[in-house]
Amino acid sequence: MRTRWYRDPLVAFLVLGALLFVIVGDLDEDAQSTIDVRSQDVARLAQQWAMQMQREPNARELQGLLDQYIKEEIYYREALRLGLDENDTIVRRRMVQKLTFLTEDLAVSDVPDQTVLKQFHLDNSDNYTEPKRYSFQHRYFSADRRDDAEQIAERAITDAAIAGDPFMLQKQYAQRSQREIGDLFGREFAAGVANLQADEQWQGPLRSAYGWHVVRVTKVLPSRMLTFDEVQDRVLADWQQTQRKLANTDYYRSLNDRYDVRLPEPTEPAP
Repeated sequence: MRTRWYRDPLVAFLVLGALLFVIVGDLDEDAQSTIDVRSQDVARLAQQWAMQMQREPNARELQGLLDQYIKEEIYYREALRLGLDENDTIVRRRMVQKLTFLTEDLAVSDVPDQTVLKQFHLDNSDNYTEPKRYSFQHRYFSADRRDDAEQIAERAITDAAIAGDPFMLQKQYAQRSQREIGDLFGREFAAGVANLQADEQWQGPLRSAYGWHVVRVTKVLPSRMLTFDEVQDRVLADWQQTQRKLANTDYYRSLNDRYDVRLPEPTEPAP
C-alpha cells in the first residue's frame, strides 16, 4: 500500500517549520511597526522649534514636526533592516564620535573645587603668562612710491617735518604683543620693535611687509603671569578639556586591551 505524501513525517516537519518562520516573521514585523511617540518627544520637538524660531509652534507647525519625526524614525528603521549602516564610513565615524562625546561628558560631569583649579593654574603657568606688550607710533615710507624710502626714513628720525606716506592701517597701537605686531607688519618688523626701548625719540628705520617705518615706542609692559581670578573661567575650560583627553586615552587603552589585533603579513616588494 502506497503512503500518501502529506503523511510523510519529513513533509510535516517542513510545513511546521515554514509556519513557524511566517509566525515569527509576522511578530518581528509587528514589533518593528510600532512607533511610540512619547510626550517627552513632543516637548523636545517644540522646544527645539522655539529655540530656533524664538516663538512657540502653533498646532499646524507642531503636527508638521511630528510628521517629520515619524518619517525619520520609519526611514531609520528601514535603513537598519536593510543593513544600510554596515560598511558605511560616515555612520562608522559618527558612532565613534558619539562614543567619544559620551566618554568626555562623563569625565567633566562634576565641577572641580577651587583648590583643584588653582593647582592646575600653577601647573600650567606658561599657558596663563601674558607676553611683553608694546605701545608705539610709526611713520610710514612706501618702497613702492619711493626708490629712496629707506634713506628718507633715516632722515625722518631726526626731522619731524617729514610726515611720511598714507598708511592703510593705524598709525599707533597700544599694548600689542610681538606676535600680534608680526601678524600686522611681518616678523622682521615685530622683531625690530621688540629690540627697541621705550623712548620719546623716533627710532629705526624698520622694514615691514609694506615698506620702511620710523617708530616711537611709548610704553613697554613686561611679561607677567595672569592671576587665577583674572582667568578663572579659562582655567576651568582648559581643565575640562584636559580631563576629556585623559578620559578618552584611558577608555581607549582599556578597550584596546580586550581586543586581539591581527595585522596582515607584510608583502614582499615586487622585483
